[in-house]
This record gives sequence, C-alpha cells and structure tokens, in this order.
Amino acid sequence: MVRSFEHVGMVTGDMDRSLAFYCDLLGLRLHLRKTMANGTEVAFLDAGGGMLEIFAPPAGAARAPDLPPATSGVLHVTFLVESVDESFAKLEAAGVAIKERPRPAVNSEVLDRVAFLRDPDGIIVEIAERRQALKRS
Repeated sequence: MVRSFEHVGMVTGDMDRSLAFYCDLLGLRLHLRKTMANGTEVAFLDAGGGMLEIFAPPAGAARAPDLPPATSGVLHVTFLVESVDESFAKLEAAGVAIKERPRPAVNSEVLDRVAFLRDPDGIIVEIAERRQALKRS
C-alpha cells in the first residue's frame, strides 16, 4: 500500500527563522515556498528521503511544548547525518538549543550515535548516525 515516506508537517512562528535553521544549518533544500490565500506561508523542504512541510500562520504561533509522558503524538523529527559529533559541534557553535548531547543510541541495532536539539520553535530535532553495517551507499 505505502510506496514511501512523503512528508511531515509542522507549524512555525517565523518562516524565515525556520528556513535558516533547517536549510542553512541542517542542509535541507527549499523545494517550494508560497503564501496561501489565507495569508499562511507554506514551505516544502527536501530532506533526501521525504519532505518537511512548514506552515507559518500570519499571526505567528506559540512555542511547541514537549509531549508529556504517556501521551500520543510526535516526540521528535530525526535526520541522518554522517557524523553526529561533527554536526552537533557545528549546531552548538551556531547557538542551537541543546536538549541532549551526543551519546550512543538506545536502539543500537539501527543507529550508532544520536543527539537531540531544539529548532527555533522548540520542536525536538534528533540527529542520528546509522550503524556502519546499515549505512546506505
């Protein structure tokens, strides 16, 4: 039934700030940016294996709260990187808010190292490195 992952959507209080984070710092590529009839800006960012869709309502948006324990919802969005330690150092130097420093992954059957940061709206972003045997060419 499903052919592949398409996109995940999120809301930001400031489109330019989010594009600077996701494109300039993380390296996603802007595919589309437009303003809808109701004044909401929308952007699609190519993440290599799917898209990130970002909405920016004209009146802005409140900061994202963390998902409380035992509550259904999305915990974080994860992006694969070549080196968690190198990527983390670059993001930390840029002043990105840190949630959790680089460490070995709990699900070590799939991932090797992970770190958690916050985007400008407080959304938790994980950067992850695959185990050597699972890295795609």
